[in-house]
Amino acid sequence: MTAYHDSEWGVPVHDDRTHFEFLVLEAAQAGLSWAIVLKKREGYRRAFSEFDPVKVARFTPARIEKLTADPGIVRNRMKIQAAVQNARAFLAVEEAFGSFDAYCWRFVGGQPRVNRPKTGAAIPATSPESDAFSKDLKTRGFAFVGSTIVYAHMQAVGMVNDHLVRCFRYRETQRR
Repeated sequence: MTAYHDSEWGVPVHDDRTHFEFLVLEAAQAGLSWAIVLKKREGYRRAFSEFDPVKVARFTPARIEKLTADPGIVRNRMKIQAAVQNARAFLAVEEAFGSFDAYCWRFVGGQPRVNRPKTGAAIPATSPESDAFSKDLKTRGFAFVGSTIVYAHMQAVGMVNDHLVRCFRYRETQRR
């Protein structure tokens, strides 16, 4: 968790495959702790073809069934099916907008939203931007993209800076 926080969380992402990776992982995290999913990240990388949405979009029902027995990932059938469904929707967004990155950053005006939380309790679970982003993803056929999951995605990919003000990463992530 510390290495993830210190090197990845909140750093602005502009790579579509990384966006897809976090969409898969954030959906898997629903109802679980992030620590559980982070421990299974390599299992997800292997099981979901290095997070290549083109390959994941082609997963068959037989492949999904096989993944439900893979101890390297969260074996929830609905979450696995959502990852495949989301890969297909992700490719449609790339086609429509040129990239998923161009699409998603529109929800924050192209710049990270910088919050100034002083305590963990001050960090919100959703925002008006995550509400709008979530609603739009759902209309485009994505699953497991409620506002809380989308807000977590926005935090992970640096669309929102929710590092505590006293955290050394607060300023560092703004300089990227």
